Amino acid sequence: MKKLIDVYPYRVKEGNPYFLIFKRSSEKVYRNQWRMVGGKIKKEESSWEGALRELKEETGLTPVKFWTIPSVNSFYEAETDMVHAIPAFAAELDVDAQVELDEEHSGFKWVSIDEIELYIKWPEQRRLMKLTHDILTDQYLEILPEWIIEIS
Repeated sequence: MKKLIDVYPYRVKEGNPYFLIFKRSSEKVYRNQWRMVGGKIKKEESSWEGALRELKEETGLTPVKFWTIPSVNSFYEAETDMVHAIPAFAAELDVDAQVELDEEHSGFKWVSIDEIELYIKWPEQRRLMKLTHDILTDQYLEILPEWIIEIS
């Protein structure tokens, strides 16, 4: 069984979060779709280690803050007849971070929460981006210490 992860990179500019999304290459699975960072966990990795590796591979970046989103991306995959429960992580990037695309992607954009519906077609990915946005902007929510993953 393949183990998957999602990573939702963002930066905060003038108090507003902007999500980094990627257009998939026409040669790859999910071709030409706009998506966040995602991938498979290697055998020797924890979910969060795989998430950090995928973020580095797909963007060339290391986050300034890395945390577990308190929810999972769940969906049914007919091809494998499996229900997936995918751990989701948020990765705050430096506001001036320079993205280096890998071969899986043909483009990238920074989008506000109001723009995600124009690009992101998977409902669970939209929901997780909205949850992340709410945690970052709602005065009654916060990133709890238990969610933060210390990286060096």
